[in-house]
Amino acid sequence: MDLDAAIGAHAEWKLKLRSAAEKKETLDVATISADNNCPLGKWLHGEAKAKFGSLPHYQDCVSNHARFHSEAGKVAAMVNQGKFSEQLIGSGSPFGDASGKVGVAIVKLKKEVNL
Repeated sequence: MDLDAAIGAHAEWKLKLRSAAEKKETLDVATISADNNCPLGKWLHGEAKAKFGSLPHYQDCVSNHARFHSEAGKVAAMVNQGKFSEQLIGSGSPFGDASGKVGVAIVKLKKEVNL
């Protein structure tokens, strides 16, 4: 698993959500909200669980990743309702907080497992 790519992919969600709002696109809230659809989530719930499930940073990464997708799903729902604002994804927002924490959690797991 390329954890650097996973960090980048999750950071891109801010842009994806903003772009969808600007283009008035409809997003799949259920898919976005689930933490096992993206490559990182599939890895965390599959191969990584078997190899690294007992490590402290693994558990932290799983919980922060799930929270990130939950918050992204909430923002996606607001996009679908036409109620998107920059405050939903900005610094200090639940999404912004979750985004920062998942990035840190991935970095810590990467160091712990030497990937």
